[in-house]
Amino acid sequence: MVFSKSYCPHSTRVKELFSSLGVECNVLELDRVDDGADVQEVLSEITNQRTVPNIFVNKVHVGGCDQTFQAHQSGLLQKLLQEDASYDFDLIVLGGGSGGLACAQEAAILGKKVMVLDFVVPSPQGTSWGLGGTCVNVGCIPKKLMHQAALLGQALTDSRKFGWEYNQQVKHNWETMTEAIQNHIGSLNWSYRLSLREKSVVYINSYGEFVEHHKIKATNRKGQETCYTAAKFVIATGERPRYLGIPGDKEYCITSDDLFSLPYCPGKTLVVGASYVALECAGFLAGLGLDVTIMVRSILLRGFDQEMAEKVGSYMEQYGVKFIRKFVPVMVQQLEKGSPGKLKVVAKSTEGPETMEGLYNTVLLAVGRDSCTRKIGLKKIGVKINEQSGKIPVNDMEQTNVPYVYAIGDILEGKIELTPVAIQAGKLLARRLFGGCLEKCDYTSVPTTVFTPLEYGCCGLSEEKAIEMYQKENLENRVIGFHILGPSAGEVTQGFAAAMKCGLTKQLLDDTIGIHPTCGEILTSLEITKASGRDITQKGC
Repeated sequence: MVFSKSYCPHSTRVKELFSSLGVECNVLELDRVDDGADVQEVLSEITNQRTVPNIFVNKVHVGGCDQTFQAHQSGLLQKLLQEDASYDFDLIVLGGGSGGLACAQEAAILGKKVMVLDFVVPSPQGTSWGLGGTCVNVGCIPKKLMHQAALLGQALTDSRKFGWEYNQQVKHNWETMTEAIQNHIGSLNWSYRLSLREKSVVYINSYGEFVEHHKIKATNRKGQETCYTAAKFVIATGERPRYLGIPGDKEYCITSDDLFSLPYCPGKTLVVGASYVALECAGFLAGLGLDVTIMVRSILLRGFDQEMAEKVGSYMEQYGVKFIRKFVPVMVQQLEKGSPGKLKVVAKSTEGPETMEGLYNTVLLAVGRDSCTRKIGLKKIGVKINEQSGKIPVNDMEQTNVPYVYAIGDILEGKIELTPVAIQAGKLLARRLFGGCLEKCDYTSVPTTVFTPLEYGCCGLSEEKAIEMYQKENLENRVIGFHILGPSAGEVTQGFAAAMKCGLTKQLLDDTIGIHPTCGEILTSLEITKASGRDITQKGC
């Protein structure tokens, strides 16, 4: 189907191409029909392309003139034009994490034949896990459970001031906690498999790699290979923890991939990094009674509001976590084997020649994550990735530069890396592809919470970003950024995120009556602006 304009030379070139290939095509000349402008507007909504020609082949949007000729040169156009092309599946999803599973199940609900390929390459320490991706197995779920375990320990300490008396020494058992957490994760793994089976989604525990257009090779743990074809593909392979590339890092250090199923208490721990993963892990380890140090290369929580980030760090120091600022490890050496063993870490200053050494039982690396996109055959079918980051650029429909390949989740370039975002994007993508829906994922004003000992919840812009975008003098009316540091900050933030979606203003907050006594009520009675410089110490209840 070619949406054209009779006077457009690019449209003429495309029509001549199809003619030379002996392909009959339907042509709608938008300048010769009464509702041509309306049709073009709808096309723009569907494809995010405002120009003609606008070409579809067998329900796949190819693009304009240049994209069509590129597809012809690569062989993709001929593949799409095969009228008798019968694929094994309507959709194959690479990756069985939150986003991939949401997309696969939604497509199956809409009546499509769907396959999910998921395979966890073991970490350097040999850790692997079941279906469900990072969040369920080595991310949000076990992290929140360990955070809760630490909060319970703090509650025990606080309880004495509320009149609770007990003489028995209370101690924490790491093995009991991890066994309970892994049992819970195992039940979630099973529920995912059951849900896929109920929706007739084919699940294969194999590593997927493109071998040619519309064709993928699946390799299982035994090295056995099977090929499958599909009309459309969604890449949802996620990310894995990054290593430092220094002597001893992969041999002796662990990451979040390993921590939550670690069969022994990690003991005295050095956490390397200043990401939310680093601070969260350091926080709950300290809350469980361990000696914890964080080594920070530059700033805390890059990308978050920096005033709040420093408040998080300050509270953690009061909580007993030690910080080593402006240093990076250059070598990790094993002094003693054991569970845990003993490691020597040599670190170098980022501001000069100074070096330092420290002894720890465990070194946990949390220095960022790398996209799992470089070893899945994307070059063979021409999907572009950012060579530096490995992330995949897509349009606002999550479509890559290859028309039948889409991507969602943490591997997207310039998008927020959060589980609920991937789930929402996956569902909406399936509905657009197979359900006639036009709704796109909204990546703005997404709420999140950093589960440090004192939780930090936020939604919208940081103060730094707000000043950059709107200037300082324009920041005191509509709520464009929300930040709270306190108990249960995640629960508070969720409600305010909905309000921000509805256009929350400072006046609306002032008009809202607070629930007393709660942490969230303070947001209905804020009177002092930062610009005023006045004291914000709370007086009275």
